[in-house]
Amino acid sequence: MKITGIDVCPLTGGTVDGGWPQGHEPQEDLHTIIRVDTDEGLIGYGSCFTSGSLVAGAVKLLWPLMKGASAVEPERVSESLHQATFWQGRGGAVTHAISGIDLALWDIMGKACSQPVSRLLGGNYRSTIRPYGSILFDEPDALAKTLEDTVERGFRSIKMGWRPFGRRDRAYDELLIQTARQTVGDNVELMVDAGGSEQHWPHGTNWARSTARMLADYGVVWFEEALPPDDLAGFVELTRTSPVPISGGEVLTRRQSFEPFLKQRAFDIIQPDVTKCGGLSEFRRIAQMAEDNNVSVIPHGWNTAVGLAADLQISAFLPNARYVEYLTPCAYIEELPEEPFQLSEDGLLTIPTCPGLGLNIRDDALSRFCPDPIHFRT
Repeated sequence: MKITGIDVCPLTGGTVDGGWPQGHEPQEDLHTIIRVDTDEGLIGYGSCFTSGSLVAGAVKLLWPLMKGASAVEPERVSESLHQATFWQGRGGAVTHAISGIDLALWDIMGKACSQPVSRLLGGNYRSTIRPYGSILFDEPDALAKTLEDTVERGFRSIKMGWRPFGRRDRAYDELLIQTARQTVGDNVELMVDAGGSEQHWPHGTNWARSTARMLADYGVVWFEEALPPDDLAGFVELTRTSPVPISGGEVLTRRQSFEPFLKQRAFDIIQPDVTKCGGLSEFRRIAQMAEDNNVSVIPHGWNTAVGLAADLQISAFLPNARYVEYLTPCAYIEELPEEPFQLSEDGLLTIPTCPGLGLNIRDDALSRFCPDPIHFRT
């Protein structure tokens, strides 16, 4: 089975606010769907957490290297693309594009074998997983309303991130956490994402350590991105002394970037993003490295339905998976799949066992969010 075409589908019209200081518009071009066609009619879908123009530029570079290649050898094809493009932007938008291609090839592989991707990756340790609703911080009254709505949607774990947390003073940070805990009660888990990958992050290890102590008083499950993403030494020190588990790694790409953070135990929880880090082929290598260094793995997923589907397959084959991130509410998750994701009464998601990534994309919804896909054909 051969690759005969790729469509690059930038998603606009339903983009969720990412918390950036420059503001937000639903038309923002932040996520891109990849569709791979084959000569036997099977179609695979992938997702990239980067803009359509960057993905299209990368696919223009990659297409001559992959047209006519096997559509059922995802790991070999993806590694060949990595190896052939070291001088063209290793670890950046090219790697993001390869991530989406890799997901689509695994989707095709699963469909060709009539198996869920999780089984092809090694097997299923579980059939359900706990999603945490991923939301942004806000002013106290607005935050309380968002938390109430998220619990009403069925989430029993919620992560709050970015502004205004960490941008004013310590007393205000505690007010936000106190508001959250009082709103959801003691039976809903809370996680906190400081958003240290925002430009010009002003805080260092001392602030993060002090903040972690405050978060521990409110039973916060983990503290994410408390420092800038490249502060390896700072994360090592913070993780060593924090009373709350420290997590991060969402902006890292390829296993080579993760290796020093894992070997030096810079995190209690590593959070690769399968739509950026190199796809499933790279994710499972990172996950194996994390397991070898006794670091937990929880996929990052500020995502689309395709990305969430991939995270569910990941959660089946990881021996110690605990959560998937579920951006909510999000049109790209809720409206793209033919069968929407459903939380059970106890706040769990069932991991699909149908072939491939386990979802079918609605053509009408994809056309609505991407009226002008960019085509690459043999």
